[in-house]
Amino acid sequence: MEEEIPGSSMRASTASRAGWRVVVAAYFGVMVSFGSLLVYTFSVFVKPLSAEFGWNRESISASFGFAALTVAVCSPALGHLLDRYGPRKIILPCMAVFGLGFASLGLLTPSLFHLYATFVLLGIVGNGTTQMGYSRAVSTWFDERRGLALALVMTGVGTGSILLPPLAQWIISSYGWRNAYFVLGALVLMLGLPLTALWVRERPHAATHEDVQHPGMTARQGLGSRAFWIIVAALFLSSISVNGAVTHLSALLTDRGVSAAKAALALSVMGGASVFGRLFTGYLLDRFFAPRVAFVLYAGCAGGILMLSSAATAVPVLGAAALIGLGLGAEADITPYLITRYFGLRAFSSLYGYTWTAYAIAGAIGPVIMGKAFDATGSYASLLVLLAGSTLVAAGMMLALPRYAKGQEL
Repeated sequence: MEEEIPGSSMRASTASRAGWRVVVAAYFGVMVSFGSLLVYTFSVFVKPLSAEFGWNRESISASFGFAALTVAVCSPALGHLLDRYGPRKIILPCMAVFGLGFASLGLLTPSLFHLYATFVLLGIVGNGTTQMGYSRAVSTWFDERRGLALALVMTGVGTGSILLPPLAQWIISSYGWRNAYFVLGALVLMLGLPLTALWVRERPHAATHEDVQHPGMTARQGLGSRAFWIIVAALFLSSISVNGAVTHLSALLTDRGVSAAKAALALSVMGGASVFGRLFTGYLLDRFFAPRVAFVLYAGCAGGILMLSSAATAVPVLGAAALIGLGLGAEADITPYLITRYFGLRAFSSLYGYTWTAYAIAGAIGPVIMGKAFDATGSYASLLVLLAGSTLVAAGMMLALPRYAKGQEL
């Protein structure tokens, strides 16, 4: 019988506790990040800003587009910095700037340039606050339970999407949209920032307590892989659809006679479904081949977007929101998981950064074309049917992915 090395169980237990502390900090960090706070509350502010300044929806949506395009440009550089210097040194300054910048939206003037400039600033630091920043640190602590660990981090986005839209709507209704921006920005500085400073770090080398060089492909090797570009293409198509639907959901529903409170509830249902989707996806990823899991959940998301094209009463509205939320949860979990399985951790953040570039470019396109479609036709319905089709194509592309690289199998 193999003898247990003295102290090894204690070291493993200590490492396990440290790893789960990283997960907890990452959970709260992404809950108030760009991907949660800005994305899910954006639609709640569309009508108040339009009423205050007389801006049309396409003009307001363009601010989201500018932020998304800035994320697209900056993500590869942020990924390189995360790989080189480690997550903690990059996340902390990004989160500080993001919180202050978001709060400053409460000081908006009638100049669209002011709105756009602030969203560009938020885009520059945005991905340093999201799961892109935290996933590398979390992945270094887990292998067999990596799917679950990443899923728990991603549920922070879902939790934020449940809590933040109704909170923003309540503050707007009670105290005005400017105070809503102040309060939400303060949440970033009071919740995400201190927990990240305390607990987020990569797993040190067992002997030297220094960061270890992780195995896997270089960024150049990953960019030359067919699997990488399949992941990117599928992500691009689904991002156009999902970001377009999410950022206009509140306006879309209130146009059809749904109350503002019920529209915010639909956003919360979407967030709740995304929480379940993240946890369920994490469970499945640790047990089944990830591309097949992605196909099923992406196809369900396509169905939700199709339902949204005509939904106007409670049951179809909430059903559509739930299906889209499940797809959001799957998308968030599957992309970083696939990168670790196909390419390893050596250049994880750099490659993840490039996928975020594709995601963000598509995320800029989706809201703008939704706003343009409404301004031109007075309806979102026809475009949503097309977006449902593009999401279904993304689902099919996942089935074209090969088996995991040798040594990366579960």
